[in-house]
Amino acid sequence: MDPSAPTIDITAEPRALKRALGEYRTPRLARSVVELMVTVIPFAALWILMWGTLSAGYWLGLLFAVPAAGFLVRLFMIQHDCSHGSFFRSRRANDWVGRAIGVLTLTPYDLWRHSHALHHAGSGNLDRPRVGGIDTLTVREYRDLPRTQRLLYRLYRHPLVLFGVGPTYLFILDHRLPVGFMRAGWMPWLSTMSTNAAIALLVTTMIWLVGVIPFLLVQLPITLLASSIGVWLFYVQHQFEATLWEHDADWTFHETALYGSSHYDLPGPLRWITANIGIHHVHHLCSRIPSYRLPEVLRDHPALRHIGRLTPRQSLESVRLVLWDEEQRRLVSFAEAHGAPPDRAR
Repeated sequence: MDPSAPTIDITAEPRALKRALGEYRTPRLARSVVELMVTVIPFAALWILMWGTLSAGYWLGLLFAVPAAGFLVRLFMIQHDCSHGSFFRSRRANDWVGRAIGVLTLTPYDLWRHSHALHHAGSGNLDRPRVGGIDTLTVREYRDLPRTQRLLYRLYRHPLVLFGVGPTYLFILDHRLPVGFMRAGWMPWLSTMSTNAAIALLVTTMIWLVGVIPFLLVQLPITLLASSIGVWLFYVQHQFEATLWEHDADWTFHETALYGSSHYDLPGPLRWITANIGIHHVHHLCSRIPSYRLPEVLRDHPALRHIGRLTPRQSLESVRLVLWDEEQRRLVSFAEAHGAPPDRAR
């Protein structure tokens, strides 16, 4: 958090701020359609371009995988808006656009919408199940674990697992079954299996058109890179030193939404390609604001720029923060949890 941030009255009462943000909740149909088109069309064009350059050398084609992955991430963010009912006024339009995009992002939309709603409802609450987020233990919970489970947690929190192996497993394998919701009725199964069927149909069609090897050479790097970027973004939105977690007795939705989520202050092009998801503190406080209207909030309420502000450099430093220290009320590293002094060097 920026130490020079000014104090303002409106953020002293997050409930009042949420009421003030109500005017930004209305989506604009023309803008939504344009946002969708300027994401889908470049993604398709880059996919075709990458496929067309395979004969000239695979490494050349891989250059196009980076922007293509960026547009796939942007599609996921539009799907995310749809899950909150904020991209279109129509619930039906949100859901069907979200389901269609879910085929491209390998995500069962209706199940993800449900789990993501649970994440919003309990984010920052130490006493509720931590659904839909990065698993984070308190220092006490970690110390109470047997040695083997401590090692497993350390492995899980290693950057190569968290941002490499983990995202690949999550999107390619974990989303193929309603893991964690097996006994939650028919919706998780219908959402997952219908998405799987649509993915199978799309993949079969693409393989028929371009061949199995070319399809894999194009699609796999795009998917793997986009998955890692997506998990990274989700990580930095809540895993930063000045975040806020509380036990149920002290937890409030509005305060934790505003101060427990970051403002990931990215450069303009990265802000655009990630559909302003970095303005996450405002999003958590009022999730019905369309992503393309979030900059309006910062423009009209500039003090919000400083709350939870996280620069790209600071976000890299947050990777070492793996445990919540209830006494210090901040995230700490394994070394700090074992008694080593914190490294404050910047």
